[in-house]
Amino acid sequence: MSKPVLIGIAGGTGSGKTTVATLVKARFGDEKVIIIHHDSYYRDRSDISPEEREKINYDHPDAFENSLLVEHLRKLLNRESIEMPIYDYATHTRLPQTKLIQPAEIILLEGILVLEDERLRSLMDIKIYIETDADERFIRRFLRDVKERKRTPDSVIEQYVSTVKPMHLQFVEPTKRYADIIIPEGGHNAVAIDLLVTKIRDILRKAGHE
Repeated sequence: MSKPVLIGIAGGTGSGKTTVATLVKARFGDEKVIIIHHDSYYRDRSDISPEEREKINYDHPDAFENSLLVEHLRKLLNRESIEMPIYDYATHTRLPQTKLIQPAEIILLEGILVLEDERLRSLMDIKIYIETDADERFIRRFLRDVKERKRTPDSVIEQYVSTVKPMHLQFVEPTKRYADIIIPEGGHNAVAIDLLVTKIRDILRKAGHE
């Protein structure tokens, strides 16, 4: 049996990566598609104080444990299940429990820096970059962090100015050069989503899955 299809979906914070992944998944059904979030592989910082954790640059490539992610992706591509970490944004630590992820025909890996690491890129069949206006991305991040992650408006703005924007310019945006497909406006681009779904169906058909 041929290996599953691995698709990397990168782009700046708030660009619409998760929306694109969710829309693609809806076209194929839960049993055929799994979504892996790069954020789940933030390094566990339980060995340092909460004060020290707050000072870490979470938009830098070093913030992620990519070696574990590569190991897990290889297992999924070999049709083996994994125990995916569960990350707690409030404490910057991993929870004791994990989430069992079963293999599927299509693996969607989404995150701001999934195209930055050559080890991850080498495993991908399709590499996508979502490009969205910077102001719109900031507003989306601001609303998400305040409403869902219970952060103060001042802390979100300070983090964006001090680390998020500089890291985007230094590490995230340059990964566009690795993309096979650049999708403007993310999930709002229905034509691009249709083309992507058609391409995935073609790969699956050639592999004998459809």
